[in-house]
Amino acid sequence: MQKFSRLGRVGQSLASRRQLATVSDAPLSRKVEMTNWEKGHYINYKKMNENLNIVRQRLNRPLTYAEKILYSHLDDPHGQDIERGKSYLKLRPDRVACQDATAQMAILQFMSAGMPSVATPTTVHCDHLIEAQVGGEKDLARATDINKEVYDFLSTSCAKYNIGFWKPGSGIIHQILLENYAFPGGLLIGTDSHTPNAGGLGMAAIGVGGADAVDVMANLPWELKAPKVIGVKLTGQLSGWTSPKDIILKVAGILTVKGGTGAIVEYHGPGVDSLSCTGMGTICNMGAEIGATTSLFPFNDRMYDYLAKTKRTEIGDYAREYARELREDEGAEYDELIELNLSELEPHINGPFTPDLATPISKFKEAVKENKWPEELKVGLIGSCTNSSYEDMNRAASIAEDAMAHGIKAKSLFTVTPGSEQIRATIERDGQLKTFEEFGGMVLANACGPCIGQWARADVSKGEPNSIISSYNRNFTGRNDANPATHAFVTSPDLVVAMTIAGTLAFNPLTDTLKGKDGKEFKLKEPSGAALPPNGFDPGEDTYQAPPEDRSSVSVAVSPTSDRLQLLQPFEAWNGKDAEDMPILIKAQGKTTTDHISMAGPWLKYRGHLDNISNNMLIGAINSDNGEANKIKNILTGDYDAVPAVARDYKKNGIKWVVVGDWNYGEGSSREHAALEPRHLGGLAIITRSFARIHETNLKKQGMLPLTFSDPADYDKIGPHDKVDLLITELGVGKPMTLRVHPAKGGDAFNVELAHTFNEGQIEWFKNGSALNTMAKAHKS
Repeated sequence: MQKFSRLGRVGQSLASRRQLATVSDAPLSRKVEMTNWEKGHYINYKKMNENLNIVRQRLNRPLTYAEKILYSHLDDPHGQDIERGKSYLKLRPDRVACQDATAQMAILQFMSAGMPSVATPTTVHCDHLIEAQVGGEKDLARATDINKEVYDFLSTSCAKYNIGFWKPGSGIIHQILLENYAFPGGLLIGTDSHTPNAGGLGMAAIGVGGADAVDVMANLPWELKAPKVIGVKLTGQLSGWTSPKDIILKVAGILTVKGGTGAIVEYHGPGVDSLSCTGMGTICNMGAEIGATTSLFPFNDRMYDYLAKTKRTEIGDYAREYARELREDEGAEYDELIELNLSELEPHINGPFTPDLATPISKFKEAVKENKWPEELKVGLIGSCTNSSYEDMNRAASIAEDAMAHGIKAKSLFTVTPGSEQIRATIERDGQLKTFEEFGGMVLANACGPCIGQWARADVSKGEPNSIISSYNRNFTGRNDANPATHAFVTSPDLVVAMTIAGTLAFNPLTDTLKGKDGKEFKLKEPSGAALPPNGFDPGEDTYQAPPEDRSSVSVAVSPTSDRLQLLQPFEAWNGKDAEDMPILIKAQGKTTTDHISMAGPWLKYRGHLDNISNNMLIGAINSDNGEANKIKNILTGDYDAVPAVARDYKKNGIKWVVVGDWNYGEGSSREHAALEPRHLGGLAIITRSFARIHETNLKKQGMLPLTFSDPADYDKIGPHDKVDLLITELGVGKPMTLRVHPAKGGDAFNVELAHTFNEGQIEWFKNGSALNTMAKAHKS
C-alpha cells in the first residue's frame, strides 16, 4: 500500500491541475459516524466538498488548509463575503464541547432560550473542579462530594437537552476530544481556550465563550472574523532530547503572546510527518499562548494510525478518500511564514511568568543566574491537557527508569496528571504508572488540577519565592498555586523529569552528569518510547453518560437558595441615549488577563452563580493610580475599597461605569465570566489599547462595549479619576466613537477617538442588551 505522504503529494498536484474536483472523484456520500459514542451524527465530507468547490470558483486561487476547513463550513458559501483578516464568516460547526466550569453558565443560558434539545452534537466534560491535594482517588472522591450539586445539575441538564456527559474522573476535555471526537477537516468549538488541541487530528478546533457555544447549540450560525493564516514550515526531524513541545515553545518565543492574535497557525512541510499525532496535539494546544484563533496540521499517516488505535479506522479510511482537501493547496499563500529546521531545534524552557519567554536549554543555566531566578527546583509536574499522551508518559518513564537504575529518584516533589482515564488505565497496565510511583511521584486525578490553579499546595508559604517546572501550557503569575512569588517554567515532560532528578534549574541533561548511588557520575540516556501502545489502549472505567431515549421525564432543578447555581435574569436593553458623567472604575495597567479579571482556583465553585462569582471581578488587575491590586477609589465616598465592592455601590446608585485597560486586555482562558461580571455589576464599556480575540467577542455577547483607542497613546492621557461621556449614539459599523474626557484635576474636557469591530448583528446584541436577549427575541417570533 502507498504511504499517505505520497498520496498527499499526488492529491496536491491533482488539486493544482483540477481546482474544481467533483464528489464523483471519491465516494464521499457514504455514512461514517463522527464518534463511537453517538448514533446518527455523520461526517459530511460530501457537503464540505460541495461548499469548498463553490468557494474555489469564487476565489480562484490556491487555499490554505485552514481556509479549506472554514470555507467548507460556511452557512452561505455563495453569498459570504470572504477576505482574510476582515470578513466576518458565518459558520456551521460540527460539534460543541464544554468543560464543567464553563458548561454551567452555557447551559443556564441555553435553558433561558426555551429550546427542547441542542441542535448541534454537544458534550460536557467534568475536569476543572477537581482540586489536587493528596492523590487521584481521594481527590476525586472529595471533589465529587463537594461539587455534587453542580455535577447533578450538569448530569440532569445534559440528559434533558440531549448532551453527552463525561463524568468526573473521565479526563481532561481536550484529551477526551482527541481520543473520541476529533476528526480531520472538522470544525469544533469548545468553551476552553486550549480547544485547539484537536488540531493534532487535523481539525479546526476553536476556543470560544459559553455564549458562542449557546448560539451553536441553538442552531444559529457561529460568527468568526476570517482569520489570517500564519504558516509554519517544518523541515528536518526531531531527535534526542528535543520533543514536539519544543516546536511550540520556540514558536511562542518568535511570535510572543499576541503575535498570533487574529490568525490560524498552520503547520506544514516535510518535518510534519516525523511527528506523532499526539505530539501535533501538544503543539496546537499551546498555540493558545500566542493568541492564535487555532492551530492545525494536515492529515497524514500518523493521524491515521492514531484513529486506528482509538477504534476509529473507518474515519481514517474516509479521511483518506477526502485527503487532497485535508492539506494546503500547492502554492497556497500565508500572511506570514516561519521556517523551522527540526534537526537544529534545541530543547527549550519558557518562563517565568509568561509563556513566550523562550530560552534554549544551552543558555538556560546562564539565564537562571543572570535573572536571579530561584535555582532550587521545588516541584516538577508532568501531564495536563498539553502533554499527557502515551508517548509523553512513555518517554518520561524511560528517564525515571534510567535514574532508578543508578539508585536515585526524584529530588524535587513530582506529580503526574494523566490526561484521561484511558491514558491512566493504559499506563497502569503497561507499567509506566508504577515507575512514576517508585520514582517518588504522586499520581493525581484525571483532571486539570495544578495547571489551572486547582492545587492545594503545601510545600511553600504564600509569598515565598520558589521555582516549579511543568509540562503545562500557561504560567502567568500565580496561575498554578496562587503564589505570586512562584516562578513557573514550562517545558517538555522529558526535561521536567530530568530536572526533578537533579532538583535544580542549573542542570542540562544534554551535557551535565548526575551522581548515582554508587558515587559515580553518569549522564541520563536520551528519552525513548513508542508513540502508541503496542497492545492498544485500555479504556479503563466507563465514565460516559449518554442522554436517555425518552428525555421528557427528566427534570433539572436549581435551588433558589443555592450558592453554586443561579438562574439568569436578562440584562437590560440599551436606553438609546449617550452615557454621561461616568466614572472610570479602574484604569488597569500592564497585563490584564482573564485570570486578573475573573480568577480561577477557589472561585471555580461559583461558575454557575453569577452574583457570587462577581465578587472576584478585576481583583487581580493592577490599578494605575497606586500600583496595587483590588484597591480603587470610590468617587461617592472618597475611600479606597475592593473593586467589586465599589462597582456594587455604583450599581446600587444607578451609576454606569467604564474600565480603561492596556494592551491585549483579556488574554488567557476563554472565561465568559470575565465578560459577564462587569455587565452584571453595572459596567457599560471596556476601553483598551487592544483586546484578546475571545474576550472582545465575549464582551459583545453580554451587551458590553469593547472599544479601543484609535491612537493607543491616548491611554496615557486619561487619569484614573477622570469622568467620561460616551457618545453611544454614534455606534455604527466601521465608524469611530467619541469619548469625552473630563479631567479630575481640572482643565477643559477633551475628546478621544475610539474604534470598535462591531458589525450589524453585534450592534443588535448591544441594543437588545445581549446576544442571548436577541436569540430569545428571535425564538419567540
